[in-house]
Amino acid sequence: MNSSLYPMDTQTPYVVNEQEKAAIKAALNIEEITELALTLGNIHSSSGEEAEAAGFVQNWLQTEGFKTRTAGAVPHRQNVIGEYGGKGTGANLLFTAHLDTESPSADDDINRHKYSPTTLANPEWKQCWLEDGQFHGFPISNDRGPMSCFLMAAKALKTAGIELAGKLYLTACPGEIGPEPMEEWRGVDFMGKDIGAHYLFHHGGVVADYAIAAEGCDWGVTWQGNGYALFRIQLIGEGVFTPIYDAPENPLEHPNPIYQLGPVIDALHRWGRAYEKENTYQTAGGSSMPKVQIDSIKAGSPLTFGAGTDVCSLYLEVGLTAHQTATQAYHQIKQVLMDLNLSGYDIEPVVVRHGFEANQNAVAPLVKSLCYATQSVRGQAVQLAHPGYSSMWRDHNVFNMQRIPAITTGMPRWRPRPQDLVDSALIYALTALSICGRL
Repeated sequence: MNSSLYPMDTQTPYVVNEQEKAAIKAALNIEEITELALTLGNIHSSSGEEAEAAGFVQNWLQTEGFKTRTAGAVPHRQNVIGEYGGKGTGANLLFTAHLDTESPSADDDINRHKYSPTTLANPEWKQCWLEDGQFHGFPISNDRGPMSCFLMAAKALKTAGIELAGKLYLTACPGEIGPEPMEEWRGVDFMGKDIGAHYLFHHGGVVADYAIAAEGCDWGVTWQGNGYALFRIQLIGEGVFTPIYDAPENPLEHPNPIYQLGPVIDALHRWGRAYEKENTYQTAGGSSMPKVQIDSIKAGSPLTFGAGTDVCSLYLEVGLTAHQTATQAYHQIKQVLMDLNLSGYDIEPVVVRHGFEANQNAVAPLVKSLCYATQSVRGQAVQLAHPGYSSMWRDHNVFNMQRIPAITTGMPRWRPRPQDLVDSALIYALTALSICGRL
């Protein structure tokens, strides 16, 4: 047990005994959890198309005897909520995982400009299978495997006859991976974060004392996460009719702003490397690194070629730790562009999501419960998650934003084994019992 992750005087709400652990463990079946993960993983559920997967989760919960309901902004993008326990005075714990899975766009024109043919042909985008004792398929890793683990954890508690004093929420949400509405892609079908756990928190009828975002963390834990800002940097110049224009020797003197991309990219790259080093955020909950990358460039139109373009837009993704706001990056990027003496430019943050963290003292009972459970199941102390996991957005951010102490933790992210899912389900179940208490 890694006692360095929480204050020494931390108490857990309930101490799980060996008889309870044995009963829960006996209720977990490796074939059953494997079948559930593969079935869930093979349901198509790209962002905006989560309805079938949501229906499956709700039907599974109802079949297993859990109270269920849904909450969503639109009928085809619902959050699914299951409940267990809650007849006593214990703390309430919420598990969440996302329904949407990694997938290329349904728009072939978008894919043509983003993915190579080899990438598009990878079967792991949409198919999941067991091979050589390991799970294959992106949906298992992100996020159907961890979702299956907490569903089976709740079933194991129920099968073992352990009634929880506090309430256990089992939630499956749309949109966590999904895009952000912008430019010509607007409307509810292009919403990502806002339509899932955000909507669930405000309209799902959940009152959680603690929350766990169940995602692959290679058995690690963190209670902080990054946000991000997407800045649209528009380089503004003048389109000129190609047949009558004499190109200058220096490309930077060309009026077409596309020709300014070279020095702009070089300058932003240098700034991004320095920004990451200067703003790495180290706390008791982990290390968060605010990464920077150019995600997209749009300029002119190949349909109406012949005169260049007046505008070239560059989309810069900037990570934001729990200690930062988007204004810091905005002012620094503006200074970078000013130093280049460009003829014209504009900067606009088209997306802003700040990072968040839990208070270490407030989250300590949940972390200690997880530490006890993991030590008991795996015989190894819990470690802080890899910085990659504390440097990205996960939906524990939603709850930490709302002052609900939340962590993200879970099984191996890449090529998990069926036994990994069983172990993860047992860890989740023991953690839930420790937090919610037995009636």
